[in-house]
Amino acid sequence: MNTTTATKPAAVASKPERRKRPIDYKDLTFNFFNYLLLTVLVLATIYPFYYIFIYSISDSIQAQKGVTFWPAGFSLEAYQTTVKLPGIMDAAIVSLSRTVVGTLITVFCCSFFAYLITKEELPFRKAIYRFVLVTMYFNAGFIPWYLTMKTYGLQNSFLLYVLPTALAGFNVILIKTFIEQLPASLEESAKIDGAGYFKIYTSIIFPLSMPIIATIAVFAAVGQWNTWFDNYFLVENPKLQTLQLVLYNFLNQSSNLSNATTEQLNRGDLVRTLTPQSIRMAITMLVTLPIVLVYPMLQRYFVKGIMMGAVKG
Repeated sequence: MNTTTATKPAAVASKPERRKRPIDYKDLTFNFFNYLLLTVLVLATIYPFYYIFIYSISDSIQAQKGVTFWPAGFSLEAYQTTVKLPGIMDAAIVSLSRTVVGTLITVFCCSFFAYLITKEELPFRKAIYRFVLVTMYFNAGFIPWYLTMKTYGLQNSFLLYVLPTALAGFNVILIKTFIEQLPASLEESAKIDGAGYFKIYTSIIFPLSMPIIATIAVFAAVGQWNTWFDNYFLVENPKLQTLQLVLYNFLNQSSNLSNATTEQLNRGDLVRTLTPQSIRMAITMLVTLPIVLVYPMLQRYFVKGIMMGAVKG
């Protein structure tokens, strides 16, 4: 009778024991102070905006006693008063239109101009590029700018908001540097297929340059949204007033709140229960909030674009 012997399973190879890494107290100390410092910097960056927000929603009278971490009471009267200003909705539309149209024009003009500057066959290419660099270091001043805008017929015109900012030397340099890092074989293959410069720009260069394009778009949008200087000096048409100028005029009006006459208060031009500081905080929030909401959507392009566009000049 044959008997079968049970076979023992092969011994499983034992895993090598992991050696415990000795505690490096120098690394621990460095990491502790590093995180501590970064935390302090983050709080120092966020707190001013947080302070403006809690002050703007605080009761104006109670907020005068001091606001630190929590609102002093609760009131939206500063916002309600601000959004009910005459012409503020039209001004908001003008500012939004200026930001969108101006950003599109700036992005197209700067990117296409930067692409042309990279072409060696462009006549006087180096001279044109150096001329662009000069504009970054020399400014004619206010009076020549004012006379030039009037000579071009841009006074009381929406074009005043979007045409003077079509080209910016800093933007051109960033985009030019980025385009020069793209593989030349892509453009060469497109030329073999019969594509012209504009076709290559729209089909190849522009899509591949999206990181730096998004960076320039952020720069242009923030500049357009915050600018009121040209509106103040060259636009008298109330239908072309920007949101920033309307809020600026209201801020100046609210600053004289303590000197307001009884007639002004009874007429409703000023609000008795609001303080200039509350109005200032509410205006700051209203002007800043749109950019704060848009920026995170473009942030992933922003860092990559600004780094790749600044490797060389």
